[in-house]
Amino acid sequence: MLSNKHIAITGAAGSLGQATAKIASGYGARVTGLDIIEADTLPHCDNYHKLDLLDADAVRARFESLGDLDALFNIAGGFAMGISASDPSEEQWQLMFKLNVTTLRHAVSAATPALCNTKGAMVNIGALGALAGAADMSAYCCAKSSVMRLTESLSEELKTKGVNVNAVLPSIIDTPPNREAMPDANYADWVKPEDLARVICFLASDNASAVHGALLPVKGLS
Repeated sequence: MLSNKHIAITGAAGSLGQATAKIASGYGARVTGLDIIEADTLPHCDNYHKLDLLDADAVRARFESLGDLDALFNIAGGFAMGISASDPSEEQWQLMFKLNVTTLRHAVSAATPALCNTKGAMVNIGALGALAGAADMSAYCCAKSSVMRLTESLSEELKTKGVNVNAVLPSIIDTPPNREAMPDANYADWVKPEDLARVICFLASDNASAVHGALLPVKGLS
């Protein structure tokens, strides 16, 4: 499905990043992993580069060095909750927008020229829970809402240039940190990273060439 396509994955060291690299590689893609951690290699990645996605100049230089690029999977992000919408503190708001929005904007800006050259694809990670506001999750919901609106705007700007831009909206992903945070939950209802990865890879394939600006819910049994 992705044979001979060059795919860059941000957040490649995390649970979803690793699952997506594994699935994409299995579909025949050449995978470049990008993340903040110090490592020489990552499993399922043909190449790995340490990259601070908050550093716009470094992101631009790295993407220029990658050459032709057929798809970008913007998996880097973060989650936090616990403050009310009226809480005056700034830390969580700044963190959620940095991790989810600023990193995305930097990667998008740097990768778009290459994707226009190849008529490639971009897949972002929204959140099903951010389709509406939720108590004590306002910073996260607002940040992920921005990701979804950015996805729609990018699609309108790039679809006539041959670039497909879409997003997946997962519910709770079955990862070790989520299990640790919710030990009494029914994990069978959660979305498996590999299942979400298959949807991401589909959106980057030629089979999804008619799909533009979609915000695709991926909720498992929840």
